Amino acid sequence: MTAAAKLTAAVERNPGRTRERILSAALKEFAAKGFAGARVDAIARHADINKRMLYHYFGNKEKLFRAVLRQKIAERRVWAENLSGDPAERLPFWFKTACDDPDWIRLLEWEALQNAGQKVIDEKERRALTADWVQRLRQRQARKELSSEFDARHLALAMQSLTMYPMAFPQLTRFIMGTAADDSKFQRAHAAFLKKFAEAFRPMNARTIEINFKK
Repeated sequence: MTAAAKLTAAVERNPGRTRERILSAALKEFAAKGFAGARVDAIARHADINKRMLYHYFGNKEKLFRAVLRQKIAERRVWAENLSGDPAERLPFWFKTACDDPDWIRLLEWEALQNAGQKVIDEKERRALTADWVQRLRQRQARKELSSEFDARHLALAMQSLTMYPMAFPQLTRFIMGTAADDSKFQRAHAAFLKKFAEAFRPMNARTIEINFKK
């Protein structure tokens, strides 16, 4: 059996593992170069498979990008469902996820740059998910769990900005804070700031949790 045949046989024995390797390699490539600049042969090489096998699993580059998006969004939905509605918990948590997953932040930045305001892949589904989140904020405002002083859409945008901005713009963070965005001391301080900043919107029954950053 040739080396290529052995590799193909190994891949076919572990389709789930192979799929995960492809998605992981694709996230790295899309984060580094954006959708337009990403190369399928580079993704296949980093996933240790051939392009034919990649196309077998995902069809084409757009479908692969869609699969990466859906995996990351699904991951975050699970996390969101297991958090309380308390912004004092949610803001530090989402900031930590941004710190732990800079590739996801870079992928979104590339998407914004390369689409220049045009529709993006899976836009209909992603808009629906966002609308559902905003509606849940409105429901919490109606239950007096959040301040109704603010438009829920602006509140949602502010929450995303506060948690993602430092990793999305590390150079500006460094200018302002005098330290790198990936510095653990800064991350702990910003998490503490977010927790305190959110106090005005905190539900009465919220749980206090600790978000641990590496020392």
